[in-house]
Amino acid sequence: MAEDTASETADRYRRLYRAEARGLRLAIGCRTLAVLACAVWFLLSYQSVGQVPRGWGVFGLSLFVVIGAGYYPLIGSRWDRPWVKYIIYTLDVLLLCALFVVIPISPVAEVPQIIAFRAYGIYYLLPFLGLACLSMSWGLVAWTGAVIAAGWWAAFWHVTSGMERTLSWGDMPPGPTASDYERIFLSPDFISVGGRVEETGFVLITALVLSLAVYRVRQVFFAQVQAEDAREKVSRTLGQYVPKTIANRLLDAEDALEPQVRLGSVLIVDIEQFSDFAAGREPRQVITTLNEFLAACADEVSKCDGVVVSYLGDGLLATFNTPIEVANPAQSAVTAAHALIAMSEARQFSGTQFRLRAGVATGEIAAGIVGSSSRQAFTVYGETVNRAARLEQLNKQTGSRILMDRATRDHLENADKARPAGEHRVQGSAEPVAVWAAGS
Repeated sequence: MAEDTASETADRYRRLYRAEARGLRLAIGCRTLAVLACAVWFLLSYQSVGQVPRGWGVFGLSLFVVIGAGYYPLIGSRWDRPWVKYIIYTLDVLLLCALFVVIPISPVAEVPQIIAFRAYGIYYLLPFLGLACLSMSWGLVAWTGAVIAAGWWAAFWHVTSGMERTLSWGDMPPGPTASDYERIFLSPDFISVGGRVEETGFVLITALVLSLAVYRVRQVFFAQVQAEDAREKVSRTLGQYVPKTIANRLLDAEDALEPQVRLGSVLIVDIEQFSDFAAGREPRQVITTLNEFLAACADEVSKCDGVVVSYLGDGLLATFNTPIEVANPAQSAVTAAHALIAMSEARQFSGTQFRLRAGVATGEIAAGIVGSSSRQAFTVYGETVNRAARLEQLNKQTGSRILMDRATRDHLENADKARPAGEHRVQGSAEPVAVWAAGS
């Protein structure tokens, strides 16, 4: 079981990795197109950047386009490495920060470069946080936020370090007048250190919130995958005809399928003269009809809080109080037997009305999952199961439709309606067993 759990966990991580890869491809694709658009804009707008010819600027942007286009097909492949996306996002952020340093505000007039920080602002870098979220990597989101803050301050320091004079809010005199605001705030030398603190502070807070959101998305993803695995496990072990209500109850009870011994009831149902129905019919038609009938039986059993554990050719074996708890398993099993017979009398399947026999036994039931790591099934066994099978067969001798043992009869709400059907020798029992036919 431990190996199965480890395998399931590894499979969940593989699914998450594939989801991350799809998101990262989308992010890198958008990033590459954005950088390509910047390169075209730069080519058309500027003859030079300071002393740097336009061609070198286009070359630098084109290099980033090539890096993104080259990394895109590697995402999710065996050549991909987790640290590559961190490098690409770091380079992208630093490139945009560098643009605030080297690209002049106006291509025709000399304007102090510090105006770029006031005219445009750090929000030009926020799309990188959004793109990082697409990767479903909370670490990448947090890292991108930190790089944005660091790159923004580095660019700001580089620009301000070359200024002969700087002004900030600290230079505002006490009780400032309107002219003081005009002189300080509207000055080309105003750098607003406090503004940069606020900008980077909000970026870091946003990055933290987004990284927590992405982390939460990952947890929800794992929970959803785990739920899907659990439902698949129920389907594998109990078959595709497990009704949704029963499957949900099994999922809520995590240890329901673990090995256990419980006091419960077993119901075994069989179709009378099914071989006569199958004779002369196409095998596909027979199987289709039988599947339709068994699906209807599973629905009726589930309405009585029972679980169909296995299908026995043209019949079924259902249990009550294992693997899910039932208040009165004997009553539920007999009620289910009556419901199955009533359903078979009221409905036709491929134009045929089936006649059923049922046996109900109550006692200790051993249950649990058996099989290999690749193929497992939930099964029940023990004297109670064997007795239910013998009672179902015994209907042929007594001419009854539903036979039950003493333990089942003693737990019925209307036990007086059960008719004694004598004592019979049942295979596996040394003494004759008293049986009762269920009343209407």
